[in-house]
Amino acid sequence: MRIVIDGNSLKLEQVAQAAAGGAHVEIAPAARERVRAARRLVDRIAESGVPTYGVNTGFGTLAEVPIARPDLRKLQRNLLHSHAAGVGIPLPPQAVRALMLLRANVLAGGYSGIRESTLDLLVALLERDVIPVVPEKGSVGASGDLAPLAHLALVLIGEGEAFIRGERLPGREALRRAGLEPVVLEAKEGLALVNGTQAMEAVGALALLEAEQVLRIASVACAMTVEGLKGSHRPFLAAIHRVRGQRGQMEVAAELRALLAESEIERSHQGPECDKVQDPYSLRCAPQVHGAANDALRFVREVLSIEANAATDNPLVFAEAQDQPDLPGDQVVSGGNFHGQPLSQALDLLAIACAQLQAISERRVEQLVNPSLSGLPPFLAQDSGLNSGFMIAQVTAAALCAESKVLAHPACVDTIPSSAGREDHVSMGMTAALKARTVVENARSGLAIELLVAAQALDLRLPLQPGVGVQAAYRAIRSRVPHMSEDRELHRDIAAVREMLPEIDEAARRGAGLP
Repeated sequence: MRIVIDGNSLKLEQVAQAAAGGAHVEIAPAARERVRAARRLVDRIAESGVPTYGVNTGFGTLAEVPIARPDLRKLQRNLLHSHAAGVGIPLPPQAVRALMLLRANVLAGGYSGIRESTLDLLVALLERDVIPVVPEKGSVGASGDLAPLAHLALVLIGEGEAFIRGERLPGREALRRAGLEPVVLEAKEGLALVNGTQAMEAVGALALLEAEQVLRIASVACAMTVEGLKGSHRPFLAAIHRVRGQRGQMEVAAELRALLAESEIERSHQGPECDKVQDPYSLRCAPQVHGAANDALRFVREVLSIEANAATDNPLVFAEAQDQPDLPGDQVVSGGNFHGQPLSQALDLLAIACAQLQAISERRVEQLVNPSLSGLPPFLAQDSGLNSGFMIAQVTAAALCAESKVLAHPACVDTIPSSAGREDHVSMGMTAALKARTVVENARSGLAIELLVAAQALDLRLPLQPGVGVQAAYRAIRSRVPHMSEDRELHRDIAAVREMLPEIDEAARRGAGLP
């Protein structure tokens, strides 16, 4: 696929495409002109010797220390060496590809002062699938993701390490095998490469896109459980949700109505013979809980979509061609766009929303396996006692849920000053991103468990058929995972359902006539 970057129009879906590998990335001609204009300004300042932060001074608390012209190249190299202090396992290749695309897009905006040749090399790394080794931990999210971006930038100068075709190599050797030459960084370029929020944005954007899939499948899982438990459809009536007016809640209720339409199971327990008065909250309040997550993810998408094209360098290079009305003429201006608070706050909300989707799902699993609540055999097992059925599937769901609740504690409020007090408030944005990623993964597994258990409950309701969307999801599951008539290794079934979540979602929505 072809992706044209210009610093203004990158979409999160394009980030996901690049993360998957094989993207062809081009820099828009207008963006190249902006990059050249900004670089000309940086070169003029470097030649003039006028002290300007990031161009010919030290960094952070050392900003008042002037650096002589002959030492400017060494200053850039030293910056990468000193800031490449990350620890932990490397980010997965998908996240690093996303990081490279996002950083290249920001540099293409023309506010960083990078040379065109350096930007071209970064794009070439992505195109030839040279994946820098970027440790997951070491960023406090201001001044941006310094450590992760420094590890990325090291490979551009032939240092650090990179993966190429699955082999971990020294940076220079990885470049050689890809047919590329390292660059020697000039004034301002080291800082242009390490200052920004792109590591937290990369991890967070991929987590958000996965969370949106989780949100969709949560409606399918809930609808299956409603049918498996002979739950009432009345709590999903449009009038109930219309009088509250919450957008996400109304959207989820509409999905549930479509998934449950034409249900034989529901018709079978209508009338005075049904002794149920109200269903438990995990069924009856699903639109309210799922809907809140829906609204939260909509907000997170807005924040991350803006940040994908945000100028987050410091200092920012404003060349005349960029026509900023409040900055007459060329200027290099220090600010704080590297601060990750907007992302950190949003990604904490992402973790909270997905933890709640998982929590209510786990309660529905308990409703299914508990015979005093479901009216079905204990743990949905045939010959229970000899067979334990889905007893431990619920335990696994509970374990995942407990971990996610711990990880839902916000990172964005936990600032620790750094850089001798100059960086006295930080965002912990990368921590928020990594936590959110784990919570989303847990939610995927938890919902796979609910789908698996609900399918077993639907088997026990046969020959009655569920609603059209539920029926399609059930058939998709049963195409890969058969009914469990006696105990078997459940982890295999959970993994199979988890792998096919997009297929289940697509089948359910097609069956229900949903987009």
